[in-house]
Amino acid sequence: MSNIETLPELKEIIGSLLFAAKKSVTAKEIRKTLVGAGKNYGGLYEQFASVRENDILAVVEELKMELIQGSTGLSIADVAGGFRLQNEMNCGPWVRTFLDKDRSAKLSKPALETLAIVAYRQPVLRSEIESVRGVAVDHVLRNLVELQLVKVVARSELPGRPWLFGTTQRFLEHFGLKCLEDMPGMDELKRMELDEDKPEQTESLPGME
Repeated sequence: MSNIETLPELKEIIGSLLFAAKKSVTAKEIRKTLVGAGKNYGGLYEQFASVRENDILAVVEELKMELIQGSTGLSIADVAGGFRLQNEMNCGPWVRTFLDKDRSAKLSKPALETLAIVAYRQPVLRSEIESVRGVAVDHVLRNLVELQLVKVVARSELPGRPWLFGTTQRFLEHFGLKCLEDMPGMDELKRMELDEDKPEQTESLPGME
């Protein structure tokens, strides 16, 4: 069997990259990988180095449809400006049980409240977060920074030039958001508040489950 017969199609390559990735992957990153593999292995592998980003986007859309039509339990989501291969949401209970995720560490309610304030008001000062929550947030904010959900984005022009905080790429990936504009609007948040009688909400963190 020749090398030509054993080389995969572009769709297979992109599918394998999405499977191997531990974060969302952009078309630019996929193209960079194709070019890099061509340089590293040469010969027939160089043919994929000419693939354009538009070609990659078209293949991703094709893969999306095939996964849906095949009822594979997998889907490709648009997350954080890229693409992520993930299990279908309705398969979650079995995946969590298999991975023993029901015993995982959780984000506390104070942490989620602080994270929401940062997300909706960014860039935001620590003092502004404390003004909204009515309590000190030093410890909670430090934990969110350590978990790479929040980061320092700039310094304020106020006296002492305090830090301004914002959300990270990991924040988008963790909550399955393509961009910040995909966050629930204020009307949706008000509807969520009607569900206050339910147990305290918590959210799992990737890598801690």
